[in-house]
Amino acid sequence: MSNIALTDAGPSAAAKPFLMRLGAGFVSRLVIIVPYLWLLFFFFIPFIIVFKISLSQSAIAMPPYTPALDFRDGMCGFFVRFRELSVDNYVWLTQDALYFKAYVTSVIIAAVSTILTLLVGFPIAYGMARAPATIRPTLLMLVILPFWTSFLIRVYAWIGILKPEGLLNQLLLSLHIINQPLIILNTYTAIFIGIVYSYLPFMVLPLYSSLEKMDYSLIEAAKDLGCPPTSAFWKITFPLSLPGVIAGCLLVFIPAVGEFVIPDLLGGSQTLMIGKTLWNEFFANRDWPVSSAVAVILLLLLIVPIMLFQQAQARAQEQDK
Repeated sequence: MSNIALTDAGPSAAAKPFLMRLGAGFVSRLVIIVPYLWLLFFFFIPFIIVFKISLSQSAIAMPPYTPALDFRDGMCGFFVRFRELSVDNYVWLTQDALYFKAYVTSVIIAAVSTILTLLVGFPIAYGMARAPATIRPTLLMLVILPFWTSFLIRVYAWIGILKPEGLLNQLLLSLHIINQPLIILNTYTAIFIGIVYSYLPFMVLPLYSSLEKMDYSLIEAAKDLGCPPTSAFWKITFPLSLPGVIAGCLLVFIPAVGEFVIPDLLGGSQTLMIGKTLWNEFFANRDWPVSSAVAVILLLLLIVPIMLFQQAQARAQEQDK
């Protein structure tokens, strides 16, 4: 009787492997589903809302656009309002040169800032990768340490450094390097300094990850074969670090294109970047449809190169196999 009770109380021995496979399959599917749910709720649905607003018309109301596309009038009213959507805001963007200049300026500033960040970040990452293993965690902590302070406070600190009576000019004047204060604040130079400083960790960390995994015996073999250090760098080190270079450049370039805080605080009111233009349309002009159209185009401007890069990377991986 006790053996029968034990048999009835739990699953059979043959059913246990099936239940284990079923549980493992559910966990693996859950691991895949969670990121997609995150993208659905925090990217795709907000993008659909912004895209819908970009097809609306500006109005003095709350919300400041029409139609609102709600279901208060039933499905018939919903479809009637749906027909009122138009692409007039996108046509308006093509007719106003201000937005085109803002896009081009933003891309140029982001590209130059990315190159400068790469030039500054590569030696730092290389030095960290070649440092003794005992001090690498400390160096990593020093790279991440600025993130412990508010981004806004760090940008404001650069105002105190770069203004005419700031710390930098006072230092240069005391060393008799310059005779009068330099005008750095409210210029593109200040924007480049702010972006490079703020996004430097995003460049250093991917580069360090690639350089740390590199087999440095290849460099020693190249030196033994008579290869100069410069040639060894361009033929061995840089190609092997290329995944980190590409990842770091994307991590810096993408947010730098839509940057608002740094151009507004360090670049002054005359700086023309798409992030400032977007903010002005939303909060100063309260033209949500036009600003939403600007945001949609900016998103497409950033997503298309990323998709092309991913396709090229996938083809390269297939060729390697």
